[in-house]
Amino acid sequence: MKMFVPDARRPLRSARPITGLWLFVLAFAVFFPQITAAQADDDDVIKVDSSVVIANVYITDRNGQAVTGLDQKLFSIFEDGKLQKIESFTSESTPFAAVVLIDSSSSMEYRVSNARSAAIKFLEGLRGQDFAAVANFDNEVRILRDFQSTADLPDIFFDLKADGMTSLNDAVVTAAKMLSTRPEKRRAIIVISDGADNSSKYSQKKALKAALDVGALVYTVDMSPKDAPPTEKAIMQGALKSFAERTGGTFVATPGGAEMRHAFEAIVDELGNQYTISYQPAESKEDGKFHSIEVRVARGGLKIRTREGYIAPKRKN
Repeated sequence: MKMFVPDARRPLRSARPITGLWLFVLAFAVFFPQITAAQADDDDVIKVDSSVVIANVYITDRNGQAVTGLDQKLFSIFEDGKLQKIESFTSESTPFAAVVLIDSSSSMEYRVSNARSAAIKFLEGLRGQDFAAVANFDNEVRILRDFQSTADLPDIFFDLKADGMTSLNDAVVTAAKMLSTRPEKRRAIIVISDGADNSSKYSQKKALKAALDVGALVYTVDMSPKDAPPTEKAIMQGALKSFAERTGGTFVATPGGAEMRHAFEAIVDELGNQYTISYQPAESKEDGKFHSIEVRVARGGLKIRTREGYIAPKRKN
């Protein structure tokens, strides 16, 4: 694999803090993206079989250690509070497919090298049967490599330069479309970004729906500046936390060194040690609404993490 050598031609310096009017504009872009993406929200981004719902479940004990080997008879799954019949159940370690998204917008100017290193750390953890694709995003989304089971990367990956605005939502939609063609039931989107979307045609709601539609857990790695003002940092982290929490993934605070390595080791380990449950909703849903999912296990002292639910397609009149 080609080794990454940091670009030493340019001295590092602190990014200028976003204040006043710029902070307002950033907040507006993060929390109200649907205003600029209304047209894109009119149609479903991905066509899926809404008759089957898949939930990937990660279970840990009180010490945060993965709990494996639990029998199906211990599990119950509920939709909108109503018990559902489990159609299929998988507990063994199985392959996963993932798309790694690297933010290369101008706001990442002094952290693109860190983002590259983070992506490499994740790819190095692939287990041979796992497949991962890589894309970068600024004003546009570019697929740097399609799904492979190795850590090999094209030269263009090492030549990424920070430029342009940030299309985070569009990147998540692109990743979801890529995963929709994969045979693996365990799917993930790894977002390495400072989190401030200001250029997408799709809203955050539409991007979230796309991820939920393909059953992808979104793991977000926060690349916002460590010394950013608290208000600014909260805004930048908001979208990243939302994607992770709603899909059943995790939010990783700004990593570095050993922290980064351990974070990606944990993500790969988690993806390989999930329980995969599928069910067919007892009542057909084509109402365009959000429907909650809850998984229960008949054993105490466990922490259960899965996606919060799914957004049903809306029946066309």
